[in-house]
Amino acid sequence: HKGDEVFPTKSEIAMTQDPANPRVLLLNWKIAYGSSWAKVAKGEQDARIDAFAKRIKAYDKDVFLVLNHEPENDVKAKKGSGWEAKDFKAMYRHTIQRLEAQGADNVVNVMAYMGNEKWMAQSWWKDLYPGDDVVDWIGLDSYVSVEKGYYHYGKFADLLDRKPKGGGTGFYEWATTKHQGKPIMVAEWGGYHRIGKKTDKSAVYNSVIPELKKRPAIKAIVHFDTKADDQGNRDISINSTPGSLAAFKKLAANPIFNVKLS
Repeated sequence: HKGDEVFPTKSEIAMTQDPANPRVLLLNWKIAYGSSWAKVAKGEQDARIDAFAKRIKAYDKDVFLVLNHEPENDVKAKKGSGWEAKDFKAMYRHTIQRLEAQGADNVVNVMAYMGNEKWMAQSWWKDLYPGDDVVDWIGLDSYVSVEKGYYHYGKFADLLDRKPKGGGTGFYEWATTKHQGKPIMVAEWGGYHRIGKKTDKSAVYNSVIPELKKRPAIKAIVHFDTKADDQGNRDISINSTPGSLAAFKKLAANPIFNVKLS
């Protein structure tokens, strides 16, 4: 969602009212749409924040809220742009603190990074983090290719451990050492092949449980299921081959995911 869009929508709310399939919403909000991070931080969109606070309190169920997922893509590292990494941090802090002040205590906020190695190597990357006092969960959006030799080929561990270009700490290690105690959400993940080049994804799905057992900080994983991504050339669906679907069903049925939702 972006700007003044009214959400959660009726269809989103309906998804959380099915007792046979309990769900919790994960909402992404580009609050600075039509404005800038710096302007939001200075209070320009306080009415927008207040309207959302009123709606989400009335919804009265816990929701995960991401503010401007993958901000690395939107950074304009030019002084005064309003879109510097420090502006994102200020926007995030202002928004969460204002929501908290209005009693929107059913909002569980997630700082969701792209986690790509080229962004992690930027000098401004460290300036994005809003602070442990206003971040509930640390999120990562990351994918792997199932086509051997293609960009980011690998398994579940590979999307967690990518390191900055030029060397440095991998994402999971960074999160668990720099921000100990923060639960981690793999807020987008999946295995992809190019459209028309069907390749089995079983190896990726079969690699998930062993990694989760070794990485206790990961408390949630959210698969992004689509036949065509926004680049128009990658199939990230769970059922692109029969073997892929079978492996995903086996993964989803694992008792590790049997968590009671509030």
